[in-house]
Amino acid sequence: GSQQTGSQVVGAEGEQSLYPDAIAIVGMSCRFPGHSNTPAQYWDLLREGIDAVVDLGDKRWSLEEFYDPDPHAPGKVYVRSAGLIDDIDLFDNDFFGIAPIEATSMDPQQRLLLETSWEAIEYAGYSPAEFSGCNGGVFVGAGPNDYGQQAMTVMDPTRINAYLGTGNALSIAAGRISYVLGWQGPCAAVDTACSSSLVSIHMASQSLNSGECDIALAGGVNIALSPLTNMTLSRAQMLSPDERCKTFDASANGYVRSEGCGIVLLKRLSDAVKDNDNIIAIVRGTAINQDGRSQGLTAPNGLAQEAVIRKALNNAGVDPSEVQYCEAHGTGTALGDPIEMRSINAVYGEAKGRSQALKVGSVKTNLGHTEVAAGVAGLMKIALSMQNEQIPPHLHLREVSPHLQFNPNNIKIPTTLTPWQCDASQSRLAAVSSFGFSGSNSHAIIEQPKPRARAINQFQRSHELFVVSGKTSEALQAQVQQLAQFMADDQSATAEDIADIAFTLTRGRNHFYERAAFVAANAQELIEKLNGFNAPAKLDLHKGKEAVFLFSGQGAQYAGMGKALYDSYAPFRESIDSCERILEGQLSLPLTSVLWGENSEQLNQTEYTQPALFALEYALAQLWRSWGVMPKLVMGHSVGEFAAACIAGAFSLRDGLKLIAARGRLMQQLPAGGAMLSLLTEEAEANKLLAGYSRIDVAAYNGPTQVVVAGAQQDLDSLAKACKQRGIETRFLTVSHAFHSYLMEPMLAEFKTVLESVEFKTPRIGVISNLDGRIVKKELTQVQYWLDHIRRPVR
Repeated sequence: GSQQTGSQVVGAEGEQSLYPDAIAIVGMSCRFPGHSNTPAQYWDLLREGIDAVVDLGDKRWSLEEFYDPDPHAPGKVYVRSAGLIDDIDLFDNDFFGIAPIEATSMDPQQRLLLETSWEAIEYAGYSPAEFSGCNGGVFVGAGPNDYGQQAMTVMDPTRINAYLGTGNALSIAAGRISYVLGWQGPCAAVDTACSSSLVSIHMASQSLNSGECDIALAGGVNIALSPLTNMTLSRAQMLSPDERCKTFDASANGYVRSEGCGIVLLKRLSDAVKDNDNIIAIVRGTAINQDGRSQGLTAPNGLAQEAVIRKALNNAGVDPSEVQYCEAHGTGTALGDPIEMRSINAVYGEAKGRSQALKVGSVKTNLGHTEVAAGVAGLMKIALSMQNEQIPPHLHLREVSPHLQFNPNNIKIPTTLTPWQCDASQSRLAAVSSFGFSGSNSHAIIEQPKPRARAINQFQRSHELFVVSGKTSEALQAQVQQLAQFMADDQSATAEDIADIAFTLTRGRNHFYERAAFVAANAQELIEKLNGFNAPAKLDLHKGKEAVFLFSGQGAQYAGMGKALYDSYAPFRESIDSCERILEGQLSLPLTSVLWGENSEQLNQTEYTQPALFALEYALAQLWRSWGVMPKLVMGHSVGEFAAACIAGAFSLRDGLKLIAARGRLMQQLPAGGAMLSLLTEEAEANKLLAGYSRIDVAAYNGPTQVVVAGAQQDLDSLAKACKQRGIETRFLTVSHAFHSYLMEPMLAEFKTVLESVEFKTPRIGVISNLDGRIVKKELTQVQYWLDHIRRPVR
């Protein structure tokens, strides 16, 4: 996440002026074979050249029952392997507010799409709740529903429930995402077979550029739960008996099926730059078309593939000679590979002006063919390769097929991890293809974004606050462990990185009921505290359910308070400036000159103390709220309750300042001679002491053994002596008047007139009352409450 709030963005450049129709990828998430459950894990698999295809065993169906090496054996499959993703039987239904009976009726593809959609938003550094009700679009590829098919055919018909329909409908695969997130833009599930996810990204891009939506999720999912599809492909002999995608190899003889799910979060490039998003990659242009009448219904059409490539390049405004890498569809079939390579060569390989050989590869050699999710798997591979400036090795290539027609000087297939070299004057540009056996072709041009200007925070904190939450205590524990592992995996984190992590955890996540907060100065200290989560007594660790804002009272002021925050954080500065403008004409001196300027000697005069504290506390609350920390309740001590009530919505900022300025001014005008005394004793003992003093009132009960009294100076002097004789510690407070005492009564009538001129509203959140400690709302709209607030003690 970016420390956008209160930061100075240095040297920000926007490609949006050059590419008005470009789309930014700002978030992504995945579940791919080889335990690739995050983009980072996916990159590790690609970089290390890992083959993620594994023996099926009995993980999806019984090999003993369905396997037969004879490709012609009826009712059998002749392959034993597949690319499998982890834990498809697991789902945190409570997190998404889904009842267990409904969850068990849901296709796992819907579950995966929900999880990855949520994670893609968080990956972008946003809280999903931030977009609730937005004009967000959802476009997802989803294909064969093995789960629903088995449920309807194998299940006892009497056990069929109302949730099986929504749990397995193709339309709901997209609609449920919009429903859970509260998005109200276009929503569509797409099935163009193996090109579905890239077609979805094309549709999302079109929708964004037409203004139909302002943010979009796009991608696809593929799960293989039944042997039936494998039986169909076995009869067609599309699957490789060697159980690997040997794309472009002379021995290529079919593909191996794979599961997968990938989602990207998209915005218009202009919006992403304006919002200072972390742009992962830029979709410069996309195109889709159809094979039409080819050699057969499922046979590829080379001319159509060539046409869709040229169309995407034209839409992107990119010359084919500029593209340095192409992620091919590349399934590893003897028919499809040569046709595709001829199309790639015709457009890219023979492009005039090409200065370096085009690199071509296919992620299917790592994962197998993820079918519906194939396009987004290739797109994410490109994005990660651009970020790391390396092209992953293309696996299983021992001898290039003689049927591939290309000039080896113009096209190379890298079989080792290869630096992605690029001239300083160029951007890294790549292309990705995805073709469906239905004949629907898609192609996209992807560009590496310019380096984003880092948001430099001018206010350097010695410590950062790291907040973690979950809907259950178990979920909170898991989040803490995940953060600890994340921190341990990256030993090179700088102070700026640590600040970014703290910012994103606060601002870029939903905050749930179970919460923990860690204060740490550096990565090592944070790791230590995260690992010690179960021993909070030994650590600076705080667990809680909700956030409460407490606003302090008079006596907390000091010259220069808030100056560093004013200089460093825009929300704080803007709030103070607003208060100063509103107070013009109500105060004789400018607010900031009293806070930290040439008139700071006036800060202890209650005429200025009260508005200054109100403004500071209001600005602090706005700063915390800008970081995503919203209070469940607020409370304030004496004058602090005015700021608390304003934040709760009992009155506007303008009316709050009007009240506090009048309150301070009227109190300042009262005769001098009053004083306040703190007694370190219990309430009952204090009451006994006061029995002989008719002109002393209790001003505040600040704790079980701390009472503040107020009255005439000479009476308090006498009380202090009596306390000393009894061994009770006392301390006079630095105040100008005896607040919360009978000496305040002369200003009540005039202050009542001011109160009656204010528009009160029932607060949005509860306020813990000064008067009795109860949570109040409607009481704050009554004039008498604020008169009692002056006269009665703070409890």
